Amino acid sequence: MTISHLDELYLVWLVSQFSNPTSRNLDRRYLDLSRKLYRTEFVWFVPNDDSRLNDGRDLRREFMLDAGIINYDQEWMDLGCSFLELMVALSRRLSFQIDGKPNRCFLLLLENIGLADFTDAHPFDEDEIEEITDRVIYRTYSYDGSGGFFPLKNAREDQRKVELWYQMSAYIIENDFY
Repeated sequence: MTISHLDELYLVWLVSQFSNPTSRNLDRRYLDLSRKLYRTEFVWFVPNDDSRLNDGRDLRREFMLDAGIINYDQEWMDLGCSFLELMVALSRRLSFQIDGKPNRCFLLLLENIGLADFTDAHPFDEDEIEEITDRVIYRTYSYDGSGGFFPLKNAREDQRKVELWYQMSAYIIENDFY
């Protein structure tokens, strides 16, 4: 899948959503990883996870408003949700729930799924990234959510069958973010 000019502008905008807000420079530590995550489609299998998919896709409308783009291709707007869009949207939801910073929440999600060390400074294997994203998408992580976005120490139910919203809620409670 090639990335068009609009995709490239949007990708930079997405990266700016988790860059350090006090820095004037775009956080380029994860630019290559972000490209890979942007090219990976998130699909949902657990009921109601389509809401998280829609959160990710809604970022496109916000981008269009921020960029002042009036004429756009509706087909581009209707494309599936990328893994990167899902992560940006989830980090925003998490930051709102815990009164935190979206950039720190994004890094927490990267750490939880095992992608935090895949920076532009270190060459990485795209197949390994694909294995990690597939594990999250197809929910082949552990019962307690280890390997997913929201690992729990004391899972009361199989996190592979719990929608992301409730996984996040249990994670927030267990980690005493309140």
